[in-house]
Amino acid sequence: MKSSVLMLLTLSAFSLAGCMRDNTLPEGANGDVGPDPGATTSALGAGGNSGASVTAAEAERIRLMSLLVVYFDYDQADIRPEFSAQLQAHGQFLAQNANAALRLEGHADERGSREYNIGLGERRAQAVRRVLMLQGAQATQLTTVSYGEERPAQTGTDEESWRLNRRVELSYR
Repeated sequence: MKSSVLMLLTLSAFSLAGCMRDNTLPEGANGDVGPDPGATTSALGAGGNSGASVTAAEAERIRLMSLLVVYFDYDQADIRPEFSAQLQAHGQFLAQNANAALRLEGHADERGSREYNIGLGERRAQAVRRVLMLQGAQATQLTTVSYGEERPAQTGTDEESWRLNRRVELSYR
């Protein structure tokens, strides 16, 4: 199963090499309408000679699958709307690949007690789990763990650092 995920991510890297977005900006919504669903793209990008083509819709699904972080607002465990398509793509992938497994790692920023942040990270991971299951993922494919504030993505005591630390990371196993 790992080979399927790796193949998917490799295809993503090749087909979207020139247009990947930085996933460190949790706001994510930049107003792009997206590609024409009927258009096709060479799997190796412009000038590639593999002969393999993917539709723009497939390329978008691959791009969404490569996004492995969901960000949250301060002291919240609600999924923000800009992450719906990303989680839908992961949930559908899991539904179609019964052998795939995903670990959901909940995190919080440093504000609040250690115990509170462990609970908040767990609530965030469970929120992502519920969305994935609504898309068809099975409970046996998903595990959750909360690290609270213990594994920051970025150190610092400013809003930017805190914003990047309020997250759930998706880790395929």
